[in-house]
Amino acid sequence: MKGDRYVKERYDFRDVESKWQQAWAEMGLYNIDRDPGKPKYYCLEMFPYPSGDLHMGHVRNYTIGDVVARFNRMQGRQVLHPMGWDAFGLPAENAAMKHNIHPAQWTYSNIARMRDQLKQMGMSYDWRREVASCKPDYYRWSQWLFLLMYEKGLAYRKKAAVNWCPQCATVLANEQVEDGGCWRCGTLVVKKELEQWFLRITSYADRLLDDLQLLEGWPERVKVMQENWIGRSEGVEVGFPVKGMDDSIRIFTTRHDTLYGVTYMVLAPEHPLVPKLVRGTPHEEKVTRFVEGMRCLSEVERTSLEAEKEGHFLGACAINPLNGEEVPIWVANYVLMEYGTGAVMGVPAHDQRDFEFVKKYGLGLRVVIQPPGTHLVEEDMTEAYTEPGLMDKSGPFTGMSSTGALDKIADFIEEKGLGKRVINYRLRDWLISRQRYWGTPIPIIYCPGCGEVPVPAEDLPVKLPEDVEFKPGGPSPLAGNAGYVQVKCPGCGTMGQRETDTMDTFICSSWYYLRYASPWTDKRVFEEEDVMYWLPVDQYIGGIEHAVLHLLYSRFFMKVLYDSGMVPAPEPFTNLLTQGMVLKDGAVMSKSKGNVVAPDDIMRRYGADTARLFILFASPPEKDLEWSDAGVEGAYRFLNRVWRLVNAYAGTIRGLGPQPEGVFEHGLIEDDISLRRVVHRTVKKVTEDVSQRFNFNTAISAIMEMVNALYSYKERVDPQRQNLWVIAEAIEKLALVLAVFSPHIAEEIWRALGREGSIHLEAWPAYDPEAVKAEDVTIVVQVNGRVRERLTVPVDIPEQAVRELALASERVKSNIREKKVLKVIWVPQKLLNIVVS
Repeated sequence: MKGDRYVKERYDFRDVESKWQQAWAEMGLYNIDRDPGKPKYYCLEMFPYPSGDLHMGHVRNYTIGDVVARFNRMQGRQVLHPMGWDAFGLPAENAAMKHNIHPAQWTYSNIARMRDQLKQMGMSYDWRREVASCKPDYYRWSQWLFLLMYEKGLAYRKKAAVNWCPQCATVLANEQVEDGGCWRCGTLVVKKELEQWFLRITSYADRLLDDLQLLEGWPERVKVMQENWIGRSEGVEVGFPVKGMDDSIRIFTTRHDTLYGVTYMVLAPEHPLVPKLVRGTPHEEKVTRFVEGMRCLSEVERTSLEAEKEGHFLGACAINPLNGEEVPIWVANYVLMEYGTGAVMGVPAHDQRDFEFVKKYGLGLRVVIQPPGTHLVEEDMTEAYTEPGLMDKSGPFTGMSSTGALDKIADFIEEKGLGKRVINYRLRDWLISRQRYWGTPIPIIYCPGCGEVPVPAEDLPVKLPEDVEFKPGGPSPLAGNAGYVQVKCPGCGTMGQRETDTMDTFICSSWYYLRYASPWTDKRVFEEEDVMYWLPVDQYIGGIEHAVLHLLYSRFFMKVLYDSGMVPAPEPFTNLLTQGMVLKDGAVMSKSKGNVVAPDDIMRRYGADTARLFILFASPPEKDLEWSDAGVEGAYRFLNRVWRLVNAYAGTIRGLGPQPEGVFEHGLIEDDISLRRVVHRTVKKVTEDVSQRFNFNTAISAIMEMVNALYSYKERVDPQRQNLWVIAEAIEKLALVLAVFSPHIAEEIWRALGREGSIHLEAWPAYDPEAVKAEDVTIVVQVNGRVRERLTVPVDIPEQAVRELALASERVKSNIREKKVLKVIWVPQKLLNIVVS
């Protein structure tokens, strides 16, 4: 049975894809607005930095999001699916210096290029909502949010030792230092004292930690990473008086059960007591050299487990407040001023790091916790004992369980006024100052009389000047721009100076998901009715590398806005999918490895639908994907196979007219029933795989099996007996389920079938529960490999039920009798082999 050859013999993806991309744009197909009468769904992929070209990681991320958005749109939801650009950042400045162009020119040309690529991929974005963080109409509101935090006491300025990248000539947050180097250029990071702006994220530490339990739709490993980064720990803070001085060294410890085992104290090189303790002593010169040397090392280098522990005696002693003993005070490389109090107690018998330190420098140790059932002797120890046990040499607590004594020791410390219970955090306030040009200006003016003065909201945005000069490795171009720096104080009118630092680019990405709700408003950061309708984001999609930085900062911003009554929920993202990386030859694609596959090349040779289909089919979304040229070819052949099938039937199906009532209830032959079963099971599986599990690979596999069943029907059943209504239903449902994965070919098939309007505005196909009911299969039952029975059972019968039926069979029972069943081999829907002795 042949159709009227409505479609071309071969699928011309170039013609089809460009045609429908233009049509969708002209129709405004994916433009969306609030509709209180429909359930909303906000689908968002992390917006990209406009580097100039999409890479395969982008393609995977955005294709996953596009499937989710298209599916929910066909499910009848009002779907917000926007795109924008995380457009500020140092690479633009580096490009400006390298190519002698303005960062804005470099950035906007890259945006135009990547926007075109996304459109060529057939992404269903509402491009009316596009934002770019480098545009004044966006960063105006980043500045407004900074001022909101300033008013709430959450933004403040202080002098601090910061991570400094000499190559980029800018400050880095702790999170942006990777293996001791700058996350951008890899240059070794050093410490530098500067006046810097911070956001008081630590004020939200408990809520950021506790609210992780609300995030049931987040991967557990992401929540664990955030939990570890926040690092909440409960312990005590105790003061160790310095002998002969009025000073006291405060330490924080969670192991106050070991306080009686302290044999020395350690200060961080940056601790303010260090120069005071060594001043005028024989130790001063070498300690000063040591401290200076530590300034050039990163935290990672100093605290690495592989790093050798180094230290110097300061010539002073502290008094252990619990037993009155004198303990020497040292300075060492492994203690950091930024963590805790900048001082730690040395308990070498019960801390391996301290154990190694005392062995190197010949200091003593004391066992104060004995393992159950044995007795440690200090002279015989080869490593620290760090497990629980019985308290020893610990005053009134001797003989107690070490875990049970923790509360009693804490009570004792508080009762005696020696210290107090404290909750500590690994999390530090967010350093946002950057000494660069291409970022959001910090809206603060320094007045000789008024001091720090926030720029009035009505004067925002503080715009970046365009006439700037970039010097490699030099200070920020803003600092040397007199027209920008010199400004009148909005309070008193005296000439003051603008802040010349710009904000960390993570500020821009911490709230962009909110701006998408009202990108066109110029009266406020966003319209209340819009965020109350669209937020929170229902599905967020992006890389695991953002588990700590971006996601933690976004959660912080959302909570501040929630406390201000501006947003409907304290968490921004209800569900999170972290997709795996795209690999080639077992390694992440990179130019240095020479294993990059350019999306443009794939789209040029095979089309966007093929690229989308392969990248979804090759691996589950959360797993890494190994690139395969053969796999791309396979996806391309499959789409052409679909096309040929439609080509064979399209003309005939177009002439069928309205579907007669009861057409699937009477007159069907077994082949018709079998094909309908495959079709409806496919719809059921694809629905469940996409909506419940995001198993796009198994959903596509089911579609491929459905196409195989259609071809089998076409080739096996006599053309005169083929049921056109069964075929028409199958191809229509094939087009509908394929539409979310490969949207262009699905749209073309829809028109080939004579349907009006866009397939992407159609409802998601339903399946007939009657049609998917299990068919019967024959299970061969063997005993020791020899056939003894054949059972006709439903196809989805569980193994246990088959076992029971087999063991109830007289033929099987007669071959087993009193023998012992060693094992049972089960091949679903085919075989049950009972092995007996």
